[in-house]
Amino acid sequence: MPTNRRTRGEVFDTNGLRIGTWPGPDRSITTQGGGALNWMRANGGQTDADYRQRLNQFRSEQRQEDERRGDDEEFGDEMGESPALESPTGPIQIQRPQFGPRRVNPRAQRAFLDRAVQRALTAYKQSLLIPNNGKTFTPFQGNDIIENQQDIVTKGLWSGNVGNLLTFFTSSAETATQKKYYYEVFQSGSTEVGSEPQFAVAYGNRNGSGSATIGGGTNNDTPTRGIYSQYKLLLLERDDDKFTINGVDTDNIYVVNFNRARMREQLDPGNIEINLARLSGSAYKVAHPANNYTASGVIGVDGTGHFTRIIDDSSIVTAPGVGTSGKVYNLVSGSVDDGVYNPSSPTYYGLLYPQMGIAVLNGDTLDSNQGFATATASNTYGNNAFQLFTAISGAALFSQGGDSLGFQARSSENIKSQHYFVRVKNAEYNLSNNPSYVTGSEGDFKQAGFLNNPKSYITTVGLYNDRRELLAVAKLSKPLLKDFTREALIKVKLDF
Repeated sequence: MPTNRRTRGEVFDTNGLRIGTWPGPDRSITTQGGGALNWMRANGGQTDADYRQRLNQFRSEQRQEDERRGDDEEFGDEMGESPALESPTGPIQIQRPQFGPRRVNPRAQRAFLDRAVQRALTAYKQSLLIPNNGKTFTPFQGNDIIENQQDIVTKGLWSGNVGNLLTFFTSSAETATQKKYYYEVFQSGSTEVGSEPQFAVAYGNRNGSGSATIGGGTNNDTPTRGIYSQYKLLLLERDDDKFTINGVDTDNIYVVNFNRARMREQLDPGNIEINLARLSGSAYKVAHPANNYTASGVIGVDGTGHFTRIIDDSSIVTAPGVGTSGKVYNLVSGSVDDGVYNPSSPTYYGLLYPQMGIAVLNGDTLDSNQGFATATASNTYGNNAFQLFTAISGAALFSQGGDSLGFQARSSENIKSQHYFVRVKNAEYNLSNNPSYVTGSEGDFKQAGFLNNPKSYITTVGLYNDRRELLAVAKLSKPLLKDFTREALIKVKLDF
């Protein structure tokens, strides 16, 4: 049977290399080589649209030739053996129709060949997906990793991430000697379950006044002198001997020392508010008639409802002072909600060292503005630190504009992170090595439908080094369905 009257097409792989002709001398697809067969182009066409145009032209010529030669043609067994497409997994056989020794319509034969080619191409494409489904590791590409990202995270400083502390308790476990140096403050009774230290208050005097010596000696050995010297060494420069607040030196300081475990990296400037109730010596004597402390420094809330709100000036200062102890802000009158009162000429109460977690208050200013009566007599136990505790806890009895006047504070932490973008293509990770995935001694799919369309659920992402040693594990919030129709982009964030 003559075949030179037929127009022959060519089959190309994705690299543009010719891998076969269609139809061959026996009306089959003849292939050579084994490239990735994704489409056919006829007569050297360069695009799919070009191929369709040429294929339609080819079919039109065939119909015209068939009309000239008659409506049918005898093929019989001259078709030869069934044609095949070569693939990396072996030949893909195209079963020829069993027409036998009879006459058939050539158009029906060509339609059959078209369908056979499409089925062969589909099978070939699926065969290319098999290697990807066996993957266990996928290396990251250069743009899949974003390094050295930084985020500032803030939260309430007090227990339970509370930002406004309203209840204050000293510890019954503190000894009398400890109380001569400081008072540790808890959010609930120190013996109650869940009670935790929140901050401590102390009083310091450069000359050692306001406390008696312990075990004899001079003023140089008093607790107040020790407190002043400790914070001087911790916060001031080496050649600085006194705390200076708004340009004025002071020998008389009150200290709030935030619990280090609560503070984490630093206090959050702009979110610190210390509320102090006004004190009165006569009010304390009425409330505590049997108290054995006779120093004038032991006083209580005056009962008039007067209080002072104190914040740092980070909202109006663009370049805070920086020293050995880190950044330094002024403590001035104001509130977190409304900002600094009278920003052009605020009232200065002390200094805030956010990176150290320490607030230093000027005792002289507290005496004049808040009714403190700081005991500064020599060799006299004044219990001054308890005045600060009384003023802080007393303010929580009041409110202003719906705000409870507790002790507001937040911590701030600069967290460095690294982002890994895990990209899962549609042909990857659709199978599972979970024993429940298969059944029988030959490992058949437990779900028959998985034979042509396997599915899996992604629950965990593991990060490995170049030696394939597991370094980190990330868990998804819920299982993620994966099959040939789905792709996934999972972002893994590591914080340091």
